[in-house]
Amino acid sequence: MKMSTQELLIILGIVVIIFGPRQIPKLSKMFGKTVRNFKDGMNSNTAEDHDTI
Repeated sequence: MKMSTQELLIILGIVVIIFGPRQIPKLSKMFGKTVRNFKDGMNSNTAEDHDTI
């Protein structure tokens, strides 16, 4: 399922309206930390799986 540029702009506009332009950097930083923690958790989980084999 691909999203077009127009759909992404509409979503971004809704996010700005809901949270305000001052909150966008905070939200993106929080999202980045969440993704990083998720990837780190996945990598440590696969490393544990290889150790048990």
